[in-house]
Amino acid sequence: MKACGSADSKQAVHGARRPGVATRWRTLIHTGLLLLGALVSLPYAHAQQSGATVRVGTFLIAPFVMQQNGQLTGFSIDLWTEIAARLHLQTRYDIAPSVNALFQTLRTGQDDVAVSGLFYSVERDREFDFSYPIMEAGLRVMVRDTGETEEVTPLRSLGALLVSRTTLLWFAAAVALTAIAAHAVWIVDYLHARRRGEREPYFPAIFRALYWSGSTLLTQADEPRRLWISRGMALIWMFVGIVFVASYTAELTTNLTVQHIRGAIDGPNDLANKTVATLGGSSAVPWLQDHGAQVREYVRNRDIFLALANGDVDAVVLGSAGLGYVASHEGKGRVKLVGPEFNPNDVGFVFPVNSALRRRVDGALLAMREDGTYQRIYDKWFGEE
Repeated sequence: MKACGSADSKQAVHGARRPGVATRWRTLIHTGLLLLGALVSLPYAHAQQSGATVRVGTFLIAPFVMQQNGQLTGFSIDLWTEIAARLHLQTRYDIAPSVNALFQTLRTGQDDVAVSGLFYSVERDREFDFSYPIMEAGLRVMVRDTGETEEVTPLRSLGALLVSRTTLLWFAAAVALTAIAAHAVWIVDYLHARRRGEREPYFPAIFRALYWSGSTLLTQADEPRRLWISRGMALIWMFVGIVFVASYTAELTTNLTVQHIRGAIDGPNDLANKTVATLGGSSAVPWLQDHGAQVREYVRNRDIFLALANGDVDAVVLGSAGLGYVASHEGKGRVKLVGPEFNPNDVGFVFPVNSALRRRVDGALLAMREDGTYQRIYDKWFGEE
């Protein structure tokens, strides 16, 4: 009523006789602007409400996310707790059984953000958004700490190779090839004897054929064959023997050389042809595959370190921060880190594409770096640099 009265007074001053049309237009425009402003500020106001809940997916990996006495703790958890407090958000955590399962919760919309120790990668960037980095770290190699350095001696290496699985396989192949060639020669001699009306019994003729076949495979034919077809077979068999002996000698020499040159794993350059454990779906998998390692992927961290302790794998490759924490805590005296940090990359929180929450989290992270909160949390978990 006051608004209408004010409009009538203004129109009376200007001499307007019918105040209704202009007043209604101004009222509609004013109301529209108020509605538009309310719509624009609604998401921000809703997000600022203390009751707003964010679904946070996570994966246990020390020291980023750990579970103690039924509560989650760790470097990433402390960071997120501070961010949630600054943004007035409530948090509901979902613990995923694996890294792949964690990313799947973002794909399906089950979670709004993934909080753990996740590296950036080109493949992940194609379907997710990343926060401002919470850390820059690389990969590291962990091996068992036996407390002593094993010296590789020639006699020990030769003895180990002579009773190795590789030598046994080569021996079995030699026996099989010798038996096949011996029977081929015996059949030729048997048929030739029959045409002449002679009898060529299986025993002891097969023993003579086996001796000839075996000696020809390993050295050379010491007994020339009488028939032209047998002589042709002998030439072929001597060629097979040369290739066989050369191949086995080359593999034997290679294994001996590798053991002398590289008796232990001293860094990432020693991982070729080694059995290496890492998390399934981690950024270490493609790196290890590209560098010739035999990769074993595990779902849980504890399975990885158990495999290393039991000797099922030669080494473990994971993020340097996580391995450093294990080496200085529960793995102290049992495992050790070798070689430098490699393949450095950023670690951060992961969001679905075009998430409005990411921009707000980035703002909080930047503010925490500026006011020293980030450094305080970092020093708590990793010590002062």
